[in-house]
Amino acid sequence: MSQPIDRRVPRTEVRARPAGPPTLATVADEAGVSRQTVSNALNNPDLLRPETLERVQEVIERLGYSPNRAARQLRTRSSHLVGLRFEPAQEGTSNALMDRFLHSLVAAASRTGHHVLLFSGDPDDPLDGYDDLLRSTAVDAFVVTDTYAGTPQAGFLKDRDAPFVTFGRPWEDPHADHAWVDVDGAAGARAATRHLLEQGHRRIAWLGWERSSRIGQDRRSGWEETLRAEGLDPTGLGVRVTDNVDAARMATHHVLDDPSVTGFVCASDTLALGVLHALAERRLQPGADVGVVGFDDSAAAQVAWPGLTSVRQPLEDVAVALVHTLHDVLAHRPVAEQGRMLEPSLVVRRSSLRGWTP
Repeated sequence: MSQPIDRRVPRTEVRARPAGPPTLATVADEAGVSRQTVSNALNNPDLLRPETLERVQEVIERLGYSPNRAARQLRTRSSHLVGLRFEPAQEGTSNALMDRFLHSLVAAASRTGHHVLLFSGDPDDPLDGYDDLLRSTAVDAFVVTDTYAGTPQAGFLKDRDAPFVTFGRPWEDPHADHAWVDVDGAAGARAATRHLLEQGHRRIAWLGWERSSRIGQDRRSGWEETLRAEGLDPTGLGVRVTDNVDAARMATHHVLDDPSVTGFVCASDTLALGVLHALAERRLQPGADVGVVGFDDSAAAQVAWPGLTSVRQPLEDVAVALVHTLHDVLAHRPVAEQGRMLEPSLVVRRSSLRGWTP
């Protein structure tokens, strides 16, 4: 009696290869092994028997399989995410500076294959939010931006060996060894003050923030140094207020009770807008009667009548410099410049020009 013919077709003869680029599942199926075995062949080859490893590698080469980004992240434990704690804008101000910086940072980071992950925290706790991300390994590194309030984040992140860079110098510790990029606020205020001096103003007031503001003090020093260099006494011309349009408006009225004051250099565009409001209430012409210069070149400075002269921070350059520095930090390469200071520029509009007429 003859044996029955086995009409089953061997599995390898009927297997249909999926369309599109090969995947880890494709390799596993073709090699007759599990997906975990393919993953081990890629990441932990020592765990496999030589003949199994050889078979899997042969299939990988034959199919032209290339591990996707998710597999690379598994192998390197890299998320390609950079964390940044984002604070809400304060009410009553014109400052959307961080919006412009954030847009520039996102664009610069994308060119190195990274994305920016925003997170929030308790306004009274500068460390809130960092630990959760570190525990979850959700990010590769951090960009710290609120150094004006001190830098407790630096010590916290250093203790945990977490890579980071800061937008802002380490105000409390000039000898800190972490990488940072900042804008020279004093240089910006010097440029603003020189501009008003060139317009013929001699009694130039400063409208700035409270003494506790490190950034405000830095900018104020540029105004004061420039006046003294010209042999002018700044005593009594410096005013400290909160960064609020109405507070600046009321302070301006008080300053203008002295008719010899014909110019204002302000620590922010918000304060400069307050000056413009006070001038309108006194029927004085910005530029022609009183020169006004703000700081930050916000969107409000560009649309306010008659156009607000303002110091513009090079935020695009700051973002690029931070990303390049962070790239070196993540690659464990030496950072060329531990601290880098960038120069702002003055954007002149009619609020500071004496010669214009409406």
